[in-house]
Amino acid sequence: MKIKQTSLPDIMTITPKRFKDYRGFFRESWNKQHLASYGINIDFVQDNHSFSKHAGTIRGLHFQSPPHAQDKLVSCNHGRLFDVAVDIRKGSPTYGDWVGEELSFENGKQLLIPKGFLHGFMTLEPNTEIIYKCSDYYVPECDGVVHWDTCGIGWPTKFETPIQSTKDRFAMTMSDFLSPFVYGYTS
Repeated sequence: MKIKQTSLPDIMTITPKRFKDYRGFFRESWNKQHLASYGINIDFVQDNHSFSKHAGTIRGLHFQSPPHAQDKLVSCNHGRLFDVAVDIRKGSPTYGDWVGEELSFENGKQLLIPKGFLHGFMTLEPNTEIIYKCSDYYVPECDGVVHWDTCGIGWPTKFETPIQSTKDRFAMTMSDFLSPFVYGYTS
């Protein structure tokens, strides 16, 4: 398993080893004990699975506020996507900074996103599936979204009209957003 820090110190890529043979491959997508040896101690309680029919679908930038904030481990089960995390922890030296990683079935890469970060993605191929683990259950009252195009993200592809939900299309801008997260505080 390869674990690498991204340009944002709290965001990591995890690439589980694939054991290949003539049938295909096997991999452990999550091993709590192994990752604990790297100082990653997260209890995941929910898995989410999202399917997007079209390239150019944008979902996010989402967060779930305390006391139900979520750590996420994101992977692409089919297709290809650009996954993004934006630091929204007040007082953080990297507040407002973002990191993006291409996740695909082919590269097997995962993105570990802790609490205090916006999360979103853009599909780069049709029929893209994303699966992600969450450290807390979904709570509608804690659900929030910031508009995908107000954080200075260098999206890899320009789509004339991105495909979005109504909630995402009319989300607040980053400049209007009042973060419920504080750097250094863990909930």
